[in-house]
Amino acid sequence: MAPYQFIERATPFNTKGGKTLPVFAVTPAHLETGMVDPVALEWSKKAGWKAESGSLLLVPSETGHLGGALFGLGRTPSDQPYLSGKLARLLPAGDWHIETAPLTANRLLLGYGLGSYRFEKYKSGTTDRPTLMMPADADAARIKRLLSGVFLARDLINTPANDMGPDALEAVFRDLASHYKAEVSVVRGDDLLQQNFPLIHAVGRAAEQAPRLLKLRWGKKGHRKITLVGKGVTFDTGGLDIKPSSSMLLMKKDMGGGANVMGLALMIMDAKLKVDLTVLVPVVENSISGNAFRPGDIYRSRAGLTVQIDNTDAEGRLILADALALADEDEPDLLVDMATLTGAARVALGPDLPPFFTDDEDLAANLTDASLEVDDPLWRLPLYKGYEKDINSKIADLTNAPSGGMAGAITAALFLKRFVKKTESWAHFDIYGWTPSERPHAPAGGEAQGIRAIFQMLEAKSVRG
Repeated sequence: MAPYQFIERATPFNTKGGKTLPVFAVTPAHLETGMVDPVALEWSKKAGWKAESGSLLLVPSETGHLGGALFGLGRTPSDQPYLSGKLARLLPAGDWHIETAPLTANRLLLGYGLGSYRFEKYKSGTTDRPTLMMPADADAARIKRLLSGVFLARDLINTPANDMGPDALEAVFRDLASHYKAEVSVVRGDDLLQQNFPLIHAVGRAAEQAPRLLKLRWGKKGHRKITLVGKGVTFDTGGLDIKPSSSMLLMKKDMGGGANVMGLALMIMDAKLKVDLTVLVPVVENSISGNAFRPGDIYRSRAGLTVQIDNTDAEGRLILADALALADEDEPDLLVDMATLTGAARVALGPDLPPFFTDDEDLAANLTDASLEVDDPLWRLPLYKGYEKDINSKIADLTNAPSGGMAGAITAALFLKRFVKKTESWAHFDIYGWTPSERPHAPAGGEAQGIRAIFQMLEAKSVRG
């Protein structure tokens, strides 16, 4: 397996210069008031083009050759801040530049970059694509950094489980650490029992590839201590409580939490933020064999709490519990976990709006502000104490699957909270990790959710090295 290309993976831009064709990004008002290149304006009138949101009109030059393009922003461009992502799919191959646009260069270029993503690893042949000139006033390094983190998360999620099992995910994790000169340690197989990670071992022991806990350390001691934890279930059959076939179709994405924290770690390390960073990804495949964990089993967790297994398909919270307990022992200044954890979160908020849970009011406000600032949607849900009773078991400390089916995202978050005792600032993100249908800045498939907002918050509070 070739080493993963990180910053190099996000290259939808022309940085060499040379002759480029213009794109005029306009609203209907620009056409109505004549604030457009005269040749392009005349052509738009003849074509009946109205600058509708996301529409493209190729414009000839005075000699009859391709002279440029008009891109419609609609009457309220702010409603779709990353609409420019459609340009990456609509423009013909060639080198282009933005001639006019009522948007900031950084926002427009980031949108273009996000929309340029393609996952063609399993496609035959290559496709020529357009490139967009990176203007001098753009923050090129930051744009590429954000795109690289997003592309990494999307690539990992999109790769099928036969090529992205625990071994392969560990390999990319090691590549990421090597690229940024970070330290890596791995606890694998029966060593998980020896080093007191019994829940990770129980969930993953039935798979052909051994369960493991991946750990990355980067930065300097004494800086703000940040720990990221991501669920890494490379495929989820549901275990002995097996899923129906229709529910398994997207289960390659069940390592989306791990993929997202790896993308976020890339952004942090590439920006050289002055933080003491730890990344923990418990990696398993939830499979079925003679030694699979069973409904009714009870296991003692790393934190000492016993957990009754009432559904083997509620495995993500189990592996996160051991990883969070380890993270909590270090008492970080901020602990973030991300996981494709519950269908209840999707029922409540849909696929595009991930909920987060925290009892730190300042953290909640900062995350909300950052989410709005960079248009990376997040929505806070409550850690409602009234549902604490639902995660209690009659014969163990906790159940991993409360009966009744109510408030599933909240009870899952409350379960995880039991393993965070010392850390004062903790947030849990229940992400979907998938875009069901194409959007301007996101093709259908694996998706990074929340990490641009989290990075925005961290960057604002950290000094670069």
